[in-house]
Amino acid sequence: MFGSFASMLKFVIIAFCLINCLSAYSQDTGRHAIKPATKDSLPSGRPVHESSKKFTKLEKRKLEYFKDTIRRERRKFDSTLFTTINIPTTGDYARDLGKVYQTLSDIPGVTASFSRLESIGKNLDRDDSALELVGSRMSQNDRTFNVRNLQMMNTLLDALDKNTDNYSETLEIYDSLLDDIRDQISELQKDTLMRNIFRDTALKNTFQPQLLQLKKKWREVDSVVSESGKDISTLKSQASAHSIRIGELISRVDFELKAVGSRAFGKEQPYLWESQDTHNSFSAENFSESIQSENALANFYFATTRNNRIWLLLSGILFFLWVGGNFRTLKRARKMDATTALEINYINPIPVAASLIFMLSLAPLFDLHAPALYIEFVQLLTLIVLTFVFWKRLSRTELSGWCLFIILFLMLSVGRLIFPAISGQRWFNLFINSASLLLGLYFLIHLKGKHGKWISFAIALYTFFNLLAIVTNLCSRVTLSQIFGYTAVYSFAEIINLGIFVHLVIESFLLQVQTSRIRKNYPLGFDVEMIKKSVRRFSMIVAVFLWIIVFAINLNLFDALFDILTDLFTRIRKVGNFSFTIGGMLLFLGIIWLANFLQKYISYFFGDTGDDAAFDDKGQRSRLMVTRLILLIGGFLLAVAASGLAVDRITVILGALGVGVGLGLQNIVNNFVSGIILIFDRPLRIGDTVDIGDKRGRVKEIGVRSSTLLTEDGAEVIIPNGDVLSHNIVNWTLSNNHARVALTFTMDKPQNPEQVDIAAIRNLVKENANVLQQKEPEVSLNSVNTKTAELRVLLWINDFNKEATTASEVKSALYSYLESKGVAVN
Repeated sequence: MFGSFASMLKFVIIAFCLINCLSAYSQDTGRHAIKPATKDSLPSGRPVHESSKKFTKLEKRKLEYFKDTIRRERRKFDSTLFTTINIPTTGDYARDLGKVYQTLSDIPGVTASFSRLESIGKNLDRDDSALELVGSRMSQNDRTFNVRNLQMMNTLLDALDKNTDNYSETLEIYDSLLDDIRDQISELQKDTLMRNIFRDTALKNTFQPQLLQLKKKWREVDSVVSESGKDISTLKSQASAHSIRIGELISRVDFELKAVGSRAFGKEQPYLWESQDTHNSFSAENFSESIQSENALANFYFATTRNNRIWLLLSGILFFLWVGGNFRTLKRARKMDATTALEINYINPIPVAASLIFMLSLAPLFDLHAPALYIEFVQLLTLIVLTFVFWKRLSRTELSGWCLFIILFLMLSVGRLIFPAISGQRWFNLFINSASLLLGLYFLIHLKGKHGKWISFAIALYTFFNLLAIVTNLCSRVTLSQIFGYTAVYSFAEIINLGIFVHLVIESFLLQVQTSRIRKNYPLGFDVEMIKKSVRRFSMIVAVFLWIIVFAINLNLFDALFDILTDLFTRIRKVGNFSFTIGGMLLFLGIIWLANFLQKYISYFFGDTGDDAAFDDKGQRSRLMVTRLILLIGGFLLAVAASGLAVDRITVILGALGVGVGLGLQNIVNNFVSGIILIFDRPLRIGDTVDIGDKRGRVKEIGVRSSTLLTEDGAEVIIPNGDVLSHNIVNWTLSNNHARVALTFTMDKPQNPEQVDIAAIRNLVKENANVLQQKEPEVSLNSVNTKTAELRVLLWINDFNKEATTASEVKSALYSYLESKGVAVN
């Protein structure tokens, strides 16, 4: 049995080796097939067990399997057995589906950012109505164009043109984003994996739920993109049409404005005594149409330029809060009588009228070419407010004349609307101008400079332009007559309004100074006239500038002057390699001047008028000095930035300054730098008592170039800052105001030492309010000779500035004490 088992084991080993060889050979690169093994291949001469026969049949079946496999494939050795094969898996398809779905999901978020499409559409529709109205007004050839409305239409068209450009720019951005979306969709359509899914039925079935969601999202995206594309294309076409229409209307308005100047000096209509075309007579329908047309133009103008009036309204609110807040401060402090010395006449604790006048005075800056209806309304509101202001300040005759002026103004404004025919307007304006001329002559004769030269100038100007309006009307210069008539009214009203504006600014500033002084417990009295003079100068500059603008607009000269000045100030000029503009240089100098003005007078705003009252408030004056320095440096940097000077040009200027410093500006630069050191290093402060060289006094001011000491004699010693730092500075009040005072008394030697009680003298000295209690006074009695003795008292005082007063008080007390003890003091 053992031999049979050994024989079987050998057979199994041989069969296993043979199978491995056949398997390896089947993968070989040889061209001949392997012959199948037969039972003759078994070793002969050996007995075969029955179980061995069964095993042989099993092996035969395996060999037949390999034989069939080899016969079917008949291929070379697979070289990709040990290489990576990139065959997409189900996970790859799933990830690609998720990526595509996420991309499609992001697209509605992008199109949702087109939030301005609806508002742009509404604004274009509104602008379309405005263009239609302007076009219809420009097509009316049966009447002379109102100069104010032509200017307003020009401004309105410029605003519409700017808005249309903004719309077009926004639409271009949206269109660009939409093109990016279309490119993304195009890339998705080229995705190979997605194509395979739609081609392979098995993959379709596998991802059926995902594909259904994807198709739904695809339809949604396609609808959103299509609708957005249509809306953008429609709005771009509408904006383009608006640009063309606006360009045409701007050309027509510019032509009419230029024609005003050429035809104003020519005969435009028949003389008044000649036959007139009167088929256009006054009717309620004409008046209603005029009002509706003016109102529509004003509404469109306000809708496109509303931001300007927001700032105007904000200025009026801030002025109201400023003045009202100062009055409330005085009322809480129970110092309302402090305003008596200020001679306040035009502001009160509830400054509604003052705020309206302040706001309406600035209105021309915010609406240079407003509609005639709006200008007339603003002017009428101004006149009404001024009437309340003048109600108790003018005599009955003057108030009656003022009310008559308002009535004539109303008649002039209404006549423009109720008379569609030129002939009717001319007769009506002739009557108004004649009445205005008589009114002006009457008050010019009777007032005789009663209310100041500026009132006389306003009345004379009003009378002169009404006379010009009458003459030009009779000479059939209709446009020129209208211009002179409106100029007479508005120039007079604006002078009166700006005169009150100047008083409002001065009184409000004086109130601020007084309120600040009360908050800081300064004395109420200060040099009112000096501050009035400073503030009046600045406010008059602003008032004259505003009046010139209004005057030029009414004479129809503003646009021409603006164009001339714009060309003059913006034209680039060259000096060698240095290029500049006059406007940039003037802007540079203007900002520097304004910064210097502010740093010079900003202390007034905080109650410091330069008097001795603010000496003890050292921190206040030090902060003001830092503020002045910041204003100067900030003003210079802002001036450089606003003027448009290039950095390399600034380097050239600094180089030139360096040369100037080397040649002769050392002292100026030294003083300036020393001033900065004094401000930040603070070896002395405003209010300190110092010794600089041989000068002693209190520091009154630390300027950029020099500092000022106020001596005990009242003299103001101005010392350059360079000299201040070059000397030894003895600051008696740097860390505190304490100072030691030595008092010496020569007296007859007392016969009894108990006559001079050292402890009593020490207590007597401490009784003085200015003596420092923390440090005990030192009292010593020393013999000088056999007959006299010296009493020496060393004491510390709280306030060095009261040294003389304290020493005098202590001496008097000691003299009285010694005399009471019978000690004779020499």
